[in-house]
Amino acid sequence: MTLAEVRQALKAEANPADAAFLQRFFRTGPGEYGEGDRFLGIRVPVLRRLSRTYRGLPLKSVIPLLRSPWHEARLLALLLLAERYRRGGPAEREAVFRAYLEHTRFINNWDLVDVSAYRIVGPHLDPSDLSLLERLARSPLLWERRIAMLSTFHWIRQGEFDPTLRIAAILENDPHDLIHKAVGWMLREVGNRDRARAEAFLRPRCRTLPRTLLRYAIERYPEPLRQRYLRGDWPPGGDHARRRASGALRKLSP
Repeated sequence: MTLAEVRQALKAEANPADAAFLQRFFRTGPGEYGEGDRFLGIRVPVLRRLSRTYRGLPLKSVIPLLRSPWHEARLLALLLLAERYRRGGPAEREAVFRAYLEHTRFINNWDLVDVSAYRIVGPHLDPSDLSLLERLARSPLLWERRIAMLSTFHWIRQGEFDPTLRIAAILENDPHDLIHKAVGWMLREVGNRDRARAEAFLRPRCRTLPRTLLRYAIERYPEPLRQRYLRGDWPPGGDHARRRASGALRKLSP
């Protein structure tokens, strides 16, 4: 099993019509978030099949795939890295984790982040020490900020929500729409498991959060509750602050 074999397999699966569609779908035009990315035209199910076929590819051969100018080669590399991490011992996991962090500039689209961050970065970190994710969340690189947010999905799946809420608080005013979507998505996942925790984060912020972020976060709430959030029908501090304000007004009334 060699790198040359994998590259040949990718070439054999290329589809020019799909490549043209993917170029548009992933916003590769001038000034867009995926500017300059190149596609072979290979769909994700095919790449997942290839990842099973070539999961024994040595780490030293996976890294050149991750550096490829072709989007699908990088996605295949990340699928292979995630599987190596899942199956590996401590030394192998450390090597995969280090390789991942050293190549974040190549993990440069939302699908590449989303398929890998929670499977490699999240499980490698102690949730009581989020210093790495906090640094990534403050990175000037869009994709490192998204890695920080998506890595917390690992802990959400374990029923631990503090890491997500801490990183969301750093990113809540991020200027980029793709970060709004990532933060909203992770808050929605928290709410799917513990709505009270998610709402404790959302209520005091609902008037100031980016609308895309808020809409993603409350997507599955009952419609009357969704509308209340979209109206900003909670003062800063939530219902407790509203009750305190109402009580103060009653005391002032003649």
